[in-house]
Amino acid sequence: METLHFDVVIVGAGLSGIGAAYYVQTECPRKSYTVLEARDAIGGTWDLFRYPGVRSDSDMYTLGYRFHPWRDPKAIADGPAILSYIRETAQTYGIDRHIRFRHKLIHAEWSSETMRWTLQVATDAGVQAIVCQFLYSCGGYYDYDQGYTPTWPGMERFQGQIIHPQQWPTDLDYTGKRVIVIGSGATAVTLVPAMTDRAEHVTMLQRSPTYIFSMPSEDTFANTIRRLLPEQAAYVVARWRAILFTIYSYFMARRFPQTVKKSLLQAIRDQLGPGFEVEKHFSPTYNPWDQRLCLVPDGDLFNVIKAGKASIVTDEIETFTERGICLKSGEELPADIIVTATGLVMRLMKGVTMIVDGRTIELNQLMSYKGMMLSDVPNLAFAIGYTNASWTLKCELTSQYVCRLLNYMDQQGYAYAVPRQHDPEVLPEPVINFNSGYVLRAMDSLPKQGSKPPWKLYQNYILDLMTLKHGQLADGTIEFGRAR
Repeated sequence: METLHFDVVIVGAGLSGIGAAYYVQTECPRKSYTVLEARDAIGGTWDLFRYPGVRSDSDMYTLGYRFHPWRDPKAIADGPAILSYIRETAQTYGIDRHIRFRHKLIHAEWSSETMRWTLQVATDAGVQAIVCQFLYSCGGYYDYDQGYTPTWPGMERFQGQIIHPQQWPTDLDYTGKRVIVIGSGATAVTLVPAMTDRAEHVTMLQRSPTYIFSMPSEDTFANTIRRLLPEQAAYVVARWRAILFTIYSYFMARRFPQTVKKSLLQAIRDQLGPGFEVEKHFSPTYNPWDQRLCLVPDGDLFNVIKAGKASIVTDEIETFTERGICLKSGEELPADIIVTATGLVMRLMKGVTMIVDGRTIELNQLMSYKGMMLSDVPNLAFAIGYTNASWTLKCELTSQYVCRLLNYMDQQGYAYAVPRQHDPEVLPEPVINFNSGYVLRAMDSLPKQGSKPPWKLYQNYILDLMTLKHGQLADGTIEFGRAR
């Protein structure tokens, strides 16, 4: 099979990969590029997840692309609408013509002799070799093949169906069924109200509570200014209003955690009414934003609980039974279907084997540079979004930085750029300051961040905007080199 050559190879045709392709073809028009997509469709997460009610947990003015306005009146959008938006963007800018479907990157090797990456890509026709100057990973941070499901005693005894949302059966009929959703995160709070339309009853079973807040699915302010201003101007205003509100909310939560906690719980009391055990079911032991807050649009979760269509149980599982789940309190919850909304399996770089000059790269031995490159790995970047704000905000800044870097290298005649960590004052720290289960389970396999910039990850859009989009490229940390 013939070896293909490109200047830039982008891995993944999801939300971040399509955005990366736009910036490469727009800001580096002389660069050839291709997008490798392991699956057979555009969309990534939004094509993979098909469970009832799947939706964003960020507003679409920030989850959407800066360069392509979100036109739907709903700011909190469902999965099909987001998928349509991503595909429309790819078609509008001709990005779809650069995508190679069913091309899965399995091996990447850098050679300082050739100053190139040689990729081995699994296709239906066999292994394809691709050579490129720069490798840009936009495949997200979790394993598409499987979600995380703990093992509980007696699972084999249960006579109904056990389903993980990541592998949702297309033919599942839950009409008139009793459903238990195990979990308290974004997926669980989405599934519970969505399944009450047909299920007899839906129970959300959680070991411990999560902070949950409600907001309107439509942004009245954004929809109003869209009628008053030109489309792009209105989009910019709505986007920046959403950005600033998110930054303010996060700052208040970290600075005044008890005040914010009290406010969140009072809002739930107002929606569920007197007599509901809000402290038991909605008051976590940690502070707001130690884990990501869960959004429910238009209070849909609270509405179905108040209407008696759904209930919430906070307890631990003793064992599965033939008819449902027995709790440590002794209570037994009956079920026909059990959904394990128990999280993701983090897998940065999708498990690709990476070699630099004959040395196999172990991610947990490396340090993350500006949250987008890796120490001692040349001409490689990865797109990972914020944990405290919209995914796309950080990914777009990363893509713009990559384009600036490629143009700078061309202007200066450089063939490679690689971050080097030589500062003895920089101490390694966990790359994500989050205590969510999926993060803690994967922490030992992830790269580290440093205790000071440019190795420090701040999770702050304004700061990243200044440093990634406008900051100095030759900062003394990145080593540049010319071809031999």
